Amino acid sequence: MSRLVVISNRVADPRKPAAGGLAVALGEALNQTGGLWFGWSGTVVEDGTPGEGELHTRHAGAVTLATVDLCRDDHDSYYHGYSNSVLWPVFHYRLDLADFNASYIAGYRRVNKMFARKLLPLLRDDDVIWVHDYHLIPLAAELRAMGCKQRIGFFLHIPMPPPLIMAAIPQHEWLMRSLFAYDLVGLQSEADVAHFKRYVRNEGSAEEVDDKRVRAFGATVAVQAFPIGIDVDEFMRLTAAPDAVETFEKMRGEYSRRRLLLGIDRLDYSKGIPHRVRAFRELLDRYPENRNSATLIMIASPTRDDVHAYADLRQELEGLCGSVNGDYGELDWMPVRYIHRMVARKRVPGLCRAASVGLVTPLRDGMNLVAKEYVVAQDADDPGVLVLSRFAGAAEQLKEALLVNPYDTQGMADTIQLALQMPLVERQARHQKLMARIRQHDVHWWRKTFLSALQNSEE
Repeated sequence: MSRLVVISNRVADPRKPAAGGLAVALGEALNQTGGLWFGWSGTVVEDGTPGEGELHTRHAGAVTLATVDLCRDDHDSYYHGYSNSVLWPVFHYRLDLADFNASYIAGYRRVNKMFARKLLPLLRDDDVIWVHDYHLIPLAAELRAMGCKQRIGFFLHIPMPPPLIMAAIPQHEWLMRSLFAYDLVGLQSEADVAHFKRYVRNEGSAEEVDDKRVRAFGATVAVQAFPIGIDVDEFMRLTAAPDAVETFEKMRGEYSRRRLLLGIDRLDYSKGIPHRVRAFRELLDRYPENRNSATLIMIASPTRDDVHAYADLRQELEGLCGSVNGDYGELDWMPVRYIHRMVARKRVPGLCRAASVGLVTPLRDGMNLVAKEYVVAQDADDPGVLVLSRFAGAAEQLKEALLVNPYDTQGMADTIQLALQMPLVERQARHQKLMARIRQHDVHWWRKTFLSALQNSEE
């Protein structure tokens, strides 16, 4: 069996429960092959030299964890700069928030080249290499330039934008051309695959070799959708664990006279959180029977508070929540409970189970696994209803959710009202179908399917 080598911006110890479902799924394959996980250490060296970083290796059971430090210059241009101020907003269709600073791309290329240089001596001839996410798009091209012949796959965890939006990135052709150094490119949805193929047809005069492989820029790459899932059994265990049960019972007791609507997100402009609060306000206005009855719990955990776009978003959200509470609240009822901090993961399933409606309404999202977690946490005998944005990657799979356009405030309010009034038999039928699909396409299916396709990808 070939050794698996995983490369991602950050590295996690797969033995730790806090590592999350993805780390556990990757850890399973890494453990089986005595694999290597490589990435940034999380350390920023203030006076370091650009393009140079110290390599650290340690063992986590059978897995080797190899990490590299970044100097301040490299971190700010590669991570804060190109990755999160150019690629993140553009790939989420937010050209208005992108900062096309010309110096960022040099740092991005420099760090990817350094990662390739540090990784190369650690590789074995028969390794299978799996690169993750937008931080590392050019990594295979750098490895190939240094003589790497191993099979290399790439998975993009965020959306692939349409060609005209992608074309707004300076040097976009270089970025997309570098994906052709991989043997396999995995995307979240069929819509993402269509965007990729349309771009390479328009910009690279690509020809489709077959339904999976595309030839352009003098190379051939396989491109497929691999919708990422969750570890269903692990999340069900978490739902039955004492912390989640305690949270559920506490919420049920405190809100015994209320119907709970729940949104759990990072505070990010891609998540459509202000749009969700506006829709809830519209619900209270159009359907007054929900006043003093429905409560929206909005958990928006901190993220990138030092970036202006996020500080502005937080200010807008706090103003919207305060306005709804001021205009509609009663002495014994606060319509919106807004929490700007992390909630312990072990309590999340209890919150999900207590909510009659789960609101997962991003403006654009690669997949959005919270949608799947909400469904799995439900009581099958009396399940809640998932209201899901049609612009989340999960919408392609979770067709029995109530799909909404988060830009349509009135339409979203009407759909939330439908969810609150949905008969038990319909809720059960929808939940049963959603659960079957989530279980069938769980995180283990995703990992096995991707690695099988990578192993079998033709030259």
